[in-house]
Amino acid sequence: MVELIAQLKELGFTEYEAKAYIALVQNSHVSAYQVSKNSGIPRARIYDILDVLVEKGLVLKEETADQTIYSSIPVAVFLQQIQQRWQSNFTSISDQLEKLEVKEQEAEHKVVTIKGKEAIVNYCQSLLKKAEKKVILSMWEDMYGELREAIQEVAQHIPIHGITLNVDENVSPLDQHRTTQYTRKTSTPHWFILSVDGQEMIYGHSPAKHETAFITNDPVHIYLLEDYIWHDVLINRLLKRDDTELEEWITKERKAFFLE
Repeated sequence: MVELIAQLKELGFTEYEAKAYIALVQNSHVSAYQVSKNSGIPRARIYDILDVLVEKGLVLKEETADQTIYSSIPVAVFLQQIQQRWQSNFTSISDQLEKLEVKEQEAEHKVVTIKGKEAIVNYCQSLLKKAEKKVILSMWEDMYGELREAIQEVAQHIPIHGITLNVDENVSPLDQHRTTQYTRKTSTPHWFILSVDGQEMIYGHSPAKHETAFITNDPVHIYLLEDYIWHDVLINRLLKRDDTELEEWITKERKAFFLE
């Protein structure tokens, strides 16, 4: 019950309004005194609360010579009203925010930070839906798993290229990164890069451990990271020849390059 009251409050009801409506759903055709008793709302406030709910069309008021009886509207009708109100607000908010976003996109190129796993995943999903020409990505299995359905849906009508690490059943034609000592290490940091139409990109560590990523529309960032993905794909294809000596040489050179 506490959770239901909290959810109704999120929809704009006061706590007393939520309690009164819930009490009437449980026991309709009762007096204000009975609603007060069932809901725990003080008698001094119950009439005002019920009048507000009547005004909102959520409670029915029946007056007779002897007493006044209150009833809740059917739950199905209540839910329909809430859904219509939410949809109307959502449409209005969407229209206004999208207009503001168009103005914002006309600003200078920049890199901004986004935090929180849910926010990062949601932004990636939103970015994928905007794709019109191409998607280029590089991802480990944890981030790919979060975006698998969105990637599969986009792949049906937009070319997707890039490389994944430790991912089973890649979307074609994504390359599967070869398994190496580096990719097998549990301590190896996981990252992701997602670029859409060469216009917007999000990149960073996979949010399972580091809930920070970066969003940019800067063409230099986008070019460099897309080029990085292409070189990774190219080298990976060359090394699929299973040349053990070459693999050992690369491992040695990588450690020297990064001072590991």
